[in-house]
Amino acid sequence: QVQLVESGGGLVQPGGSLRLSCVASGFTFNMYTMRWYRQAPGKERELVATITSAGGTTNYADSMKGRFTISRDNAKNTVYLYMNNLEPEDTAVYFCNARYLTYNYWGQGTQVTVSS
Repeated sequence: QVQLVESGGGLVQPGGSLRLSCVASGFTFNMYTMRWYRQAPGKERELVATITSAGGTTNYADSMKGRFTISRDNAKNTVYLYMNNLEPEDTAVYFCNARYLTYNYWGQGTQVTVSS
């Protein structure tokens, strides 16, 4: 049974930091490119960051560059998203995604709210 379980979301003040985690099971994690997406209320889901299967290449949406860092630990079947200098505009549900060839899996999401 494939599972992606996100955690680490919550309420944080502007300028604060959070670390999101996504633990994978039920598939060969180290073969998959991993991504974080987010979806704010009333908006489409958008790509936040990507990391290749071995972790050698990362990419970020322009608005996250310099503030967010994606990493992975293949020994723990886990991908992380470190978020710094958070802004109210970062408020959204954050989703973990795993993709390899035609295989495409999603987590249930974790809520991040940036507010004073």
